[in-house]
Amino acid sequence: MDHDEILNGFRSSIDNIDVALIHLLAERFRVTRQVGAHKVAVGLPPADPDREAQQVQRMRDLAVAAGLDPVFSEKFLRFVIDEVIRHHEQADYDSA
Repeated sequence: MDHDEILNGFRSSIDNIDVALIHLLAERFRVTRQVGAHKVAVGLPPADPDREAQQVQRMRDLAVAAGLDPVFSEKFLRFVIDEVIRHHEQADYDSA
């Protein structure tokens, strides 16, 4: 019933971006799983606060350059980092 082609075009673009975001997040988590297995293999802890701080600052800088709210970008990255750490802490890396 929605005949607003302009709105439909915007929504289609948003849908495509959402698909890309999900695929990028899935790839990021595949890589961080490898990081977790490596950390287990070499006896490193799940979290690396120095690396996290560097990544947060990097993300904030990228957000500013892209015209995105750096506070939002930090919250988003913190959510992702916390989830990665949770995976590292709970994962069974028997193959490591």
